[in-house]
Amino acid sequence: MCAAVSAAATTACGSGGGSQSSDGKTELTIATFNEFGYEDLLKEYEAAHPDVKITQRKTGQGGPHHENLFTKLGAGSGLADIEAVEEGYLSQVMSKAGQFNDLKELGPKIEDGRWLQWKTDAATTKDGKLIGYGTDIGPLAMCYRKDLFDKAGLPSDPEAVKALFATWDSYFAAGDQFIAKSGGVAWFDSSAQVFNAMHNQHKVGYFDQDDKLVVGSNPDIKADWDAVTKAALKGQSAKLTAFSPEWNTAFKTGSFATKTCPSWMLGVIETQAGPENKGKWAVTDAFPNGGGNWGGSYLTVPKQSKNAKKAAELAAWLTAPDQQIKAFQAKGTFPSQVKALEAPALLEKTNAYFGDIKAGALFATQAKKITAAQHKGPKDGQLQDNVFSPALQSVEQGKSADEAWKTAVEGAQKAAK
Repeated sequence: MCAAVSAAATTACGSGGGSQSSDGKTELTIATFNEFGYEDLLKEYEAAHPDVKITQRKTGQGGPHHENLFTKLGAGSGLADIEAVEEGYLSQVMSKAGQFNDLKELGPKIEDGRWLQWKTDAATTKDGKLIGYGTDIGPLAMCYRKDLFDKAGLPSDPEAVKALFATWDSYFAAGDQFIAKSGGVAWFDSSAQVFNAMHNQHKVGYFDQDDKLVVGSNPDIKADWDAVTKAALKGQSAKLTAFSPEWNTAFKTGSFATKTCPSWMLGVIETQAGPENKGKWAVTDAFPNGGGNWGGSYLTVPKQSKNAKKAAELAAWLTAPDQQIKAFQAKGTFPSQVKALEAPALLEKTNAYFGDIKAGALFATQAKKITAAQHKGPKDGQLQDNVFSPALQSVEQGKSADEAWKTAVEGAQKAAK
């Protein structure tokens, strides 16, 4: 049901006045970031719906995309008919749920149980409105350099390494063994990358279910901090900033041996490590303390949309199991739909770069280990990117872990205001 929050929002309900091109077609815009694998799918949809013309606004990185999203939400105009939202920014969208359409009401009827339940729950308001259709997810496994393990005397077969990755304690203990014989190669790339993966496993993270900041009182966060900084101070971290040029180069030069590895990370490793390192990287269906999710997005339909109903139809189609398999085949975006996780096209998918392992089946196994999505409170993404990651980097550069922790807690309190 449309709330009359503004003139733009009222138009958004799609009850007429929709945008049309000069040839009479309904014009739809979809704003995405990074790689969703939608290019061919959008052409396929247009071919099946000759009355629709689709324009994709594609941003290279998620940060600028979401900055634009929230700026235009505040302005009351300028948004696409469909806006993609990454999980780290979902809490901000949920806090502005009144500016987005309820897809249960607006969209086409969808079979129950299309998505993994935790994926749907995360985009559902407390009063039952569905704000986003789930796209991909990022089930976690562990990637590692087989040749570097061999050189350090550690087991390197994907089955044999599982014991090393059973718990965070065993992971960091293996790191101690590795760096003792590695000749200067680090165990992992970045304290922040490991900390973020650990943090995402907890039921309660930076905020509780009532969106109250609990950074200073959540013992799980402090325990993660202590474990990661202790390992870093022993020399296990390569002290890199994720996605920086130095981090990219380090995959090629073999500067670290393990990588917390959501499904989408396989493509990053292959791109950055290059063809000369094919076969050196491996992935195993094990992750410390069981599993977790890192990444994934949603398609939303803002109330600013002038063609909201048709936009919801397109968003529903893009997130159906068949289309999610095609997106996976195109760009490796891992499906969040139950039927897609059982599809032969997914389960039989191999990855030649990682030794022809059945990567689809491996990550489907990891996805089923996830039982719930951590509640993300307001500004959760900012705390991760702008508070905790820099604080962990400061420890890697010589600041005491205790002082950096105090800085992080204070920074979180300021950011959350």
